[in-house]
Amino acid sequence: MSQIDYAAMSDEELKHYFLSHRQDKAALEAYLLRRRQRSLPIITRVDDNDFEAKIKASILEQMSQ
Repeated sequence: MSQIDYAAMSDEELKHYFLSHRQDKAALEAYLLRRRQRSLPIITRVDDNDFEAKIKASILEQMSQ
C-alpha cells in the first residue's frame, strides 16, 4: 500500500509526481481516473464555420498541458 496521498495533490502535482515515478502504478491509476472524471467541454459543432480552427486550438491547448 502506498503512503502517498494522491488525493491531496493538485492535478499538476499528480502529473509531475507520476512522470517522476513512472513505476508507481497507483499514481498512474490515480492520474488516469482524475483525467476521466474531468468533464469534457463542447468546443465546437460539425456545422460551425470555425470548426477546424477550434479543433486545432483545442489540440494545441491539450499538447501544452
